[in-house]
Amino acid sequence: MNEKINVLGVNIDSFTAKEAMKETIAFLESELVSVIDVVSVDALMQMNDLPELKEKMNEFDMILPGEKLILEAAEEPELPEEINMKLYLKMFMRYLHKNHKRLYLLVESEEEGQEAFRYLQKAYSGVQLVGLAKVSAEGRADDMLVNAINGSEVDCVLSALSVPLQEDFIAKNRNLLDARVWIGVGKKIFSPRKPGFGQGKIAKYLLNHIFRREMEKNKLKMKS
Repeated sequence: MNEKINVLGVNIDSFTAKEAMKETIAFLESELVSVIDVVSVDALMQMNDLPELKEKMNEFDMILPGEKLILEAAEEPELPEEINMKLYLKMFMRYLHKNHKRLYLLVESEEEGQEAFRYLQKAYSGVQLVGLAKVSAEGRADDMLVNAINGSEVDCVLSALSVPLQEDFIAKNRNLLDARVWIGVGKKIFSPRKPGFGQGKIAKYLLNHIFRREMEKNKLKMKS
């Protein structure tokens, strides 16, 4: 049974990967566009000062925790396999392939587009990638992009954009899209690059520490 967990003002779904996939299949079979967003600790921290955007996010159909720490800090511990987003995305891609669903990809640069294309070809060679477009925070042309997506007659839009560009774009344009599902997976999902020695672990440790402090402050505010 799914429960909504409020994490820094964002209502997170505590689905297992299989439960999330079951919901996604139902979305793909519906007529209206459904919005799924996979959020990270970093994303939640960046949106902490954007209350209006968080309100719009809470209207999304499903918000999934991309990291175990999100539920741990909310004092809602889950088994690692129950929040395995890699497993969820793997099942999702396999479903698209098996059922001949059409996919449109959003990235922020040509380099990211090439990386994403190589990744999809290697890991999910049978997925029908029918379109790819760059989205920039500066000089956005939402109307042209929406028309391009709708003209491609896609089933799913996969968004690999940074926060808050990703959430802002779909919040403003969801009612204009003809796709069945829009899923935001974040900018780092296709990047093969690894941080330098120590850099990644130290940065992640500090971010996680700050995140836990923000969660504690939020709990104290709610009690007072």
